[in-house]
Amino acid sequence: MTAPVFEEFDPASDCGCPGCVHWRRVSPRLSPGRLGGHPAACAVVVVAAASAALGITPPAAAHTAGHSPHREAVPGDGEPATPQGVKSPLHGPAGKPVEPGTEPIPATTRTEIINRAKIWVAAKVPYSMTDYWSDGYRQDCSGYVSMAWGLPGNEWTGSLDQFGVKITKEELQPGDILLYHNPDNPQSGSHVVIFGGWTDHTHTYYTAYEQTPPHTRRQTTPYPYWSNADAYVPYRYKGVSAGAAGAKAAGGKKQAPFPGAAYFGPGADNKYVTRLGELLIARGARSYYAQGPGPVWGEADRRATQAFQLAQGWTGADADGLPGPRTWELLVTGKGEDIAPGGAGPGRPASHGVPGYPGRNFFRPGATNDYITQLGVQLAKKGFGRFYALGPGPHWGEADRRAVEAFQRTQGWRGGAADGYPGPETWRRLFA
Repeated sequence: MTAPVFEEFDPASDCGCPGCVHWRRVSPRLSPGRLGGHPAACAVVVVAAASAALGITPPAAAHTAGHSPHREAVPGDGEPATPQGVKSPLHGPAGKPVEPGTEPIPATTRTEIINRAKIWVAAKVPYSMTDYWSDGYRQDCSGYVSMAWGLPGNEWTGSLDQFGVKITKEELQPGDILLYHNPDNPQSGSHVVIFGGWTDHTHTYYTAYEQTPPHTRRQTTPYPYWSNADAYVPYRYKGVSAGAAGAKAAGGKKQAPFPGAAYFGPGADNKYVTRLGELLIARGARSYYAQGPGPVWGEADRRATQAFQLAQGWTGADADGLPGPRTWELLVTGKGEDIAPGGAGPGRPASHGVPGYPGRNFFRPGATNDYITQLGVQLAKKGFGRFYALGPGPHWGEADRRAVEAFQRTQGWRGGAADGYPGPETWRRLFA
């Protein structure tokens, strides 16, 4: 058989710098100019019921003693299985604990919950059961949910249910959670994820926001989870309202009003530029910032702002890259449209005319991104899930390469055309 004629282009590299680690512990608040920090957080348990849906059959040998299955994607990290901290105040041991029942449950909206969840995803907050992020919340799975729900302290999987009510699968909406607490051994198996919405009409897969090694992630996940499928229970936060987000920040505090056009543009250097960048990243502008937003206005801020304005359908002077009152209002309230994935950020590879294809540099040894998960899930749906012992994930590995190679060979390709690295033609055929 003659191999088809096509080229797998190798576009320019793209920068994935997670930000500056230096600011993580400088102050209890997010330092101006950085989302940064040195993160950590909660573990996950993977594999069982959902594996069948993906065509995955994880061998028992893959489950090493003392480690929950999902950790195998990060071998040798030295962490115990599914660690999590206990209840604690904000900003760690030095914070002031809140006496139970002395503070009302903070009110919030679904938009606020998801927007707060996106901030940690964009910052790639590292997982830890002992470290606290610059917003005061512990960097494990239950600390992540405590942050997203705007709770006054850090809860754990054994106490989060007190802030919610049980619901059914059919009632799930963005901002709800799926909670698994193992009372017999909380350090082994307990986990919680934030429900971000269904990804298919059969309600078989959903978008999960979760804090798990090595850092916070957002990925398509089989319902209810990769493993312990019968143990996850849907909960709805008691303080959630059906109304719009309103101009409030995390924790229910009032967000600052639009400061004025003079605070943005060439020569501007102030905290509002930093805040603008943080809000834009939460709405999909991560690719525009090589090292995270800062107080000095730059071309990255202008292009990210313009991308957000264009996403609203604005043109001409309404999409000039300079935030006005309306742009600011949409950002702080969580309203309007997010920036579409695959935007033309700095160094963003071209798609070569293939919708959704981000560029070959997203699929390299050491790469970590949502496109790898998307690729793996699609490969599993196409019948190549046998290469994944533990389910697709955001870290490029040999399982991904072998699955891609097997798919390429089914197309009749050989040699360099079946190297296991997806180019635009591989992507087009896989997602056709």
